[in-house]
Amino acid sequence: MSVAESLQGNNRDAHIVDDICNYVTASPPRSFFLFAGAGSGKTRTLIEVLRRVTGVVEHEAGKSYAEQLRSRGQSVRVITYTKNATAIVTSRLGENYLTVVSTIHTFCWELIKGFDDDIRDALLARNARKLADAKAEAARKVKGESAKDREEYAEIEAKANEIRSTDKFIYHPDRDTYGQGALSHSEVLYVAAWLIRERPTLQRILEDRHPLILIDESQDTMKDVLDTLFEVTKNRPGYITLGLIGDHRQRIYPDGHDDLPSHVPENWARPELQMNHRSQQRIVKLINKIWDTDIEGRTQSKTGVSQHPRTEKNGGIVHIFVGDSKTDTLGKIQKEKECARVMAAKTGNTAWQENIRGFKVLALEHKLAAKRGDFFDAFNAMDLLDKDAATPKPNGERAGPAMVRPLLGAVLELADCVLHDGSWNEFAAMDVLRRHGTFTKLSQTDAERKVALEKIYDSVMKFAAAASKDGAIVREVLAPIIEADIFEVDSRLILAYQDASPPPLEPQARVKETTEDRRKRGWNILFNTNWCEIARYRSYLDGNAALATHQVVKGSEFKHVMVIMDDEEAGGNQFSYDKLFGAEALSNTDKKNIDGGKETTIDRTLRLLYVTCSRAEESLALILWAKNPQAALDAIGRSDWFIASEITALT
Repeated sequence: MSVAESLQGNNRDAHIVDDICNYVTASPPRSFFLFAGAGSGKTRTLIEVLRRVTGVVEHEAGKSYAEQLRSRGQSVRVITYTKNATAIVTSRLGENYLTVVSTIHTFCWELIKGFDDDIRDALLARNARKLADAKAEAARKVKGESAKDREEYAEIEAKANEIRSTDKFIYHPDRDTYGQGALSHSEVLYVAAWLIRERPTLQRILEDRHPLILIDESQDTMKDVLDTLFEVTKNRPGYITLGLIGDHRQRIYPDGHDDLPSHVPENWARPELQMNHRSQQRIVKLINKIWDTDIEGRTQSKTGVSQHPRTEKNGGIVHIFVGDSKTDTLGKIQKEKECARVMAAKTGNTAWQENIRGFKVLALEHKLAAKRGDFFDAFNAMDLLDKDAATPKPNGERAGPAMVRPLLGAVLELADCVLHDGSWNEFAAMDVLRRHGTFTKLSQTDAERKVALEKIYDSVMKFAAAASKDGAIVREVLAPIIEADIFEVDSRLILAYQDASPPPLEPQARVKETTEDRRKRGWNILFNTNWCEIARYRSYLDGNAALATHQVVKGSEFKHVMVIMDDEEAGGNQFSYDKLFGAEALSNTDKKNIDGGKETTIDRTLRLLYVTCSRAEESLALILWAKNPQAALDAIGRSDWFIASEITALT
């Protein structure tokens, strides 16, 4: 095969690894942004670069670079977006003492941990800016500042006093922390960026540890962190080399830059991975057209590489179905089953058959996923109790609200010991009780111990009966656990269980609800939720449900994918498939954002569609529930995304 033929086939990206190694080992080294689209093999590329610059794989310049790292006690730092991505890179790389792989949160915390006085200064600076912004906003009001504004000032000043009185700050990158000095995930990122920028000593610590920093999924990395690192590489050329890896078309979190390529310094190298090794030709063609489309309401640029499928992947099936969003949820579910049957016939693949269900369903929002997954009451309750913890986190945290402990852990494990016929797996139950410390509280005297064991047994049997009863609600199932003190229960759950007062009414639109009222409604919904929903919700949190949102499947791939687009049931206002597909006109806010060159609903939804479609390897079904199905069908027909035989109206 000639060089020209190689560059046009599956090996068109073969030079990228050597190119990057040359940037890193040059004198002086050169920072770079690697454009790596969906299925492009970015993880493989990252691993191969690391193996060469750390001397694992033979590479002349890489060998010298590795010796330099070793002699100076330094290492390459690889920063990922999630714990799952960290695990993948680590497992593929193998044992490598010259590389440290972690999430962005771990990296930042390792850098600032113990510098409590500096952390305090950073938080106070942020608080002062917040107060100044609040006063400036109030001053712009026609009637001047209000009593509500002054209340906000007081809250901000009270927070400042709390920060000043904190001697030690605590944090854990893999879970939420609580109590005096506890930092949130976003605070750790902000503080790290502030300290790197404002404390030259920290810059020197960073360059002494890691002369090369590689950031995966850089399009979703917090702006402040990236901008600070840009500044460091500019001010300290040759001391820190930065390598960004990502695809701005797949940005789904608001923390990252709107258009990352436009923020990358001009003197950086910009290698591009052009291949899509994941998807069949038809799917690659669709996602290329999605990104390259001219559509009203779009303000983001078309910057990006048009991808090429592997030569042997010259097939693939794509189909879009359009129905009326006024159809009730059960009706939609039935129609979606019909769509799966159509896909089974079109593909000839049994994976689309209902009894096999070998396809992944992706939804727009968690609320929509909860409705389709039949755990909406459980999700709604958790969302009211702790909105931040109710959904899977970008950093991989999926424990759910801490205040419901041990509902989503030990209680569900014990429920799994109840067999389908209602019988009880006592051996498994004993293991659950032992692991969760139930027996550690028992008295040492034989008589008292015997009474306590009998109480535990009776309570567990009552629990088993409640958990296996048709139509059981959460309160009924939890009652034996709480009343017999079987597991350690969060005090907030106990107080809510004992509170017999009625919940407040749901607030009217645009009326701010207090945290106390919101949680009280949440507890009421939770205790009256059908017990079977809890296991479904837990499965969803863990990523084991058949249905998932785009946040959960970020970086994943599936043979067959069904994307459900339903603005009505999703309930959010950041995305709109109706507007994207022509079933709804742009709002005045959309037009104002367009005039101001700001990101629009169309921009966000277009990226979301790109992400969900690019998860599919072999076949892809898109189901749009539109406010105006005919308008959507007309707009789809006018586009060049689909041909006529790939479009079906659901009637």
